[in-house]
Amino acid sequence: MKRNLEIIDYKENTEALARFAKALGHPTRIAILKHLEAQSCCFTGDLVDVFPLAQSTVSQHLKELKNAGLIQGELKPPKIKYCINQENWKIAKSLFENFFG
Repeated sequence: MKRNLEIIDYKENTEALARFAKALGHPTRIAILKHLEAQSCCFTGDLVDVFPLAQSTVSQHLKELKNAGLIQGELKPPKIKYCINQENWKIAKSLFENFFG
C-alpha cells in the first residue's frame, strides 16, 4: 500500500511541477509574478500600465497563471484584483527546490 501511495504522490507532484513550469515558461508571466509578489495584489489595468502589452495579452497571461494555480483573482466589479496564491506558490517553490536540489 505504501508503494502505491508513493507512486500517486510522485505522479501528482510531477504533474504539478509540469503545470507550474509550463505557466512559468514565458518571460512575461515571470515578470507578472515578480510584480505581484512586490505589490501583493493589483488589477489587470495596473499591469497594462506596467507592461507594454495590450490588455488582451495581459489577460491571457493572467489566465494561464490562474489556470496553473499560481495566482488567484477576486472580482471587484468592474475589475478583477489578482494576487499570488500563497499556498500554491509555496508548493511550487518546494517542488522546484526538490527537482533542482
